[in-house]
Amino acid sequence: MRLNERGELSLLKEIQKRFKGRAKDIATGIGDDCAVVIPRKEKLLLTTDMMVEGVHFDFAFTTHFQIGFKIISVNVSDIFAMGGTPRFVLLDIAAPEDTDEDSLDSLFEGMEKAFRHYHITLVGGDLSASESFVVSATLIGYAKKPVLRSGARPGDGIYITGNLGDSACGLELLKRIKRPVSLETGEKIHTPLGWSTMEPLLRRHLLTEVKKPGKLAGIATAMIDVSDGLFIDLYRLCEESRVGARICMKQLPLSIQMRKAASFLGREPDVFATSGGEDYELLFTAPPRRRVNAACIGEITDSERVIVERDGSERPFSLEGYQHWH
Repeated sequence: MRLNERGELSLLKEIQKRFKGRAKDIATGIGDDCAVVIPRKEKLLLTTDMMVEGVHFDFAFTTHFQIGFKIISVNVSDIFAMGGTPRFVLLDIAAPEDTDEDSLDSLFEGMEKAFRHYHITLVGGDLSASESFVVSATLIGYAKKPVLRSGARPGDGIYITGNLGDSACGLELLKRIKRPVSLETGEKIHTPLGWSTMEPLLRRHLLTEVKKPGKLAGIATAMIDVSDGLFIDLYRLCEESRVGARICMKQLPLSIQMRKAASFLGREPDVFATSGGEDYELLFTAPPRRRVNAACIGEITDSERVIVERDGSERPFSLEGYQHWH
């Protein structure tokens, strides 16, 4: 059955039944004009992100399940980047009238998996008809002391919580495969590169799982998630903190799988790592001599923004990464 046969009210009833929240801090969930929640005695964090077909994803390479999981993960990443805990989500979906029921069911399954993984609850949203598929989530969370982008100081170390470039490399592999890969169903494909190399890269792009900040929230002086690329997101942090940065390319954490796949693709691993985007690792600064469980990739400076290349040469770093309307 397609949306133009099913109708909005029927779909709303299914969503209400499927995602009805049962939690002590939800007084009224899905089904009324507004959700009613009982706030905690902490600072409220609000974030929103959308994914637009043809801009952020293409169904030629992506399943509805993967879109459902990812739209929640990318919003959770913003909450984690502030040192917070995600709690409630509002969801907006705009879809073409010929969207079939199985596709929507797959989308909801992906969202359900993400809700369980991050311990968050859907409390409302909106539905609309559209020429292309659009999904948007607004996430609400809490933090005792939010970590801002503006707290970095000269002398602070610059750290990253995990490998860079895996997601961008995974996307490039998908473009070569030229079809979706249903990792959620256990699908495997056979290529000369080898599945053990490809799978973690594809998973990093398609079923992104973002990391909780944990103890980092009490250590970091400034923090941001790497969504558009290392250099452009570091630039944003530096702008807000009014500082410079010195990045050492030799210190960037790169996975063995990404290096191998980049070679197979004829691409430079460092390009994936610095401007590929969608890694959703936490990029943060911390005071000097502080013991930190993350890879140190550089240091905050007064104003100079420099990249130290692998051969020891230096160059200014620029806005390399994803930008809308650019």
